[in-house]
Amino acid sequence: MPSSGVLLEHYYQELVRYLRSRLGSRHAAEDIAQEAYLRIIERCDDTQISHPRAFLYRTALNLVTDGHRRSKVRRAEPLEILETDERFFVTPVHGVCSQEERLELLQRALAELSNTCRECFLLRKLEGLSHGEIATRMGLSKATVEKHIVNAMKHCRLRMREWAET
Repeated sequence: MPSSGVLLEHYYQELVRYLRSRLGSRHAAEDIAQEAYLRIIERCDDTQISHPRAFLYRTALNLVTDGHRRSKVRRAEPLEILETDERFFVTPVHGVCSQEERLELLQRALAELSNTCRECFLLRKLEGLSHGEIATRMGLSKATVEKHIVNAMKHCRLRMREWAET
């Protein structure tokens, strides 16, 4: 039987279409879908998921709900509160980790990636290109671009946490 990750890949486009209809933005839908895949990969590794489609959708919908809650908090709370938001917070190195130090950690993590993986990630996150635009620009399939972006996100998150803890 194929792993849960392989089964989940079959639902990616379907999930993006569903999220786009709820969010009104393909870009936002792709970001949520990528984050959902990343969370499942980080938590499940090779664990079999009995209902992968339902699990994937539930994870994505939870992320949408969390995003709405965070946006309400951002409008109502002072900026300092956002420093504790788990998605953006990396445990400080030796008690204090400046934004400059976090940027250095991110650059180190990105340097460990293949050129193609790093470029896909940067085109998406810095230039805001869609998966299709990146695929066309780089001569890759859209699925390959999606995999590179998810792999880059996972790698950077894991390495930054690892380095911050040492």
